[in-house]
Amino acid sequence: MAWTLLSVPSAKRAELDAALHDDLVSRQSQKVRAAGSFGGPADATYVLVEGSAEGIRRADELLGPLASALPTTEREALYRRLKDEDEAASAGMGLFFTEG
Repeated sequence: MAWTLLSVPSAKRAELDAALHDDLVSRQSQKVRAAGSFGGPADATYVLVEGSAEGIRRADELLGPLASALPTTEREALYRRLKDEDEAASAGMGLFFTEG
């Protein structure tokens, strides 16, 4: 699955929301998190979009002017942390529904 991960200044939140509501981008998986909660700048938001190659191209096209790219090593590490967060949440829900 293709993905993009960008840092958007909090001051551009309205433009970010509009971009994420684009017809194609809105059909992709999206995660929007405060950068400060991941050790990043307090005045930024991390945006992860996963999905089709076409959807990611569109997300990059719309978000590119608003965002700054993260260095490759930082981007990879952050992606892994976001995926781990999802897996931990899924595991917790599984335990919730399987306890008797």
